[in-house]
Amino acid sequence: MEIIKTNIDGVLIIEPRLFKDERGYFFESWSKREFEEKVGNIEFVQDNESKSSYGVMRGLHFQRPPFTQSKLVRCVRGRVLDVAVDIRKGSKTYGQHVAVELTEDNHRQFFIPKGFAHGFAVLSETAVFQYKCDNFYHPEADGGISITDESLGIDWKIPVKEAILSEKDTKHPLLKDFETPFEL
Repeated sequence: MEIIKTNIDGVLIIEPRLFKDERGYFFESWSKREFEEKVGNIEFVQDNESKSSYGVMRGLHFQRPPFTQSKLVRCVRGRVLDVAVDIRKGSKTYGQHVAVELTEDNHRQFFIPKGFAHGFAVLSETAVFQYKCDNFYHPEADGGISITDESLGIDWKIPVKEAILSEKDTKHPLLKDFETPFEL
């Protein structure tokens, strides 16, 4: 696996080593040993999967302490724009984001550490999205920032006015109105 550093410390793009031949392809999608060696000792405890249609935007989600989560995400069918926003108080990159296109063809994965809000937009007709979490889901710890907050400067690659959002995701505050529970 190749690790690609981004403009925000700890947020990483991971490209697997792909073996292709006339039969198709093969790659290791997860290796605890290699991940620990190249990224760190993260114990993932839950895998999730969602299927969405074009225009669906999910996020920007996080879990509040003490139930914070790091995530390792990938798109196994279709194409998404995946985004991590730094919400760590005192961080020199607070409010900044990293965006990466994850597709069934590029096989990229995106590592989002604790202290970041996460979301994605579906760019293909449908997308199947998978992610590993290092903490279990706790509904009482749910948090979010508005995925349509223009001050974040995110180009979602789809018309945001036409985006399909859950009711919950329409109620998240803008970053300027947000009181972060994360400190460096």
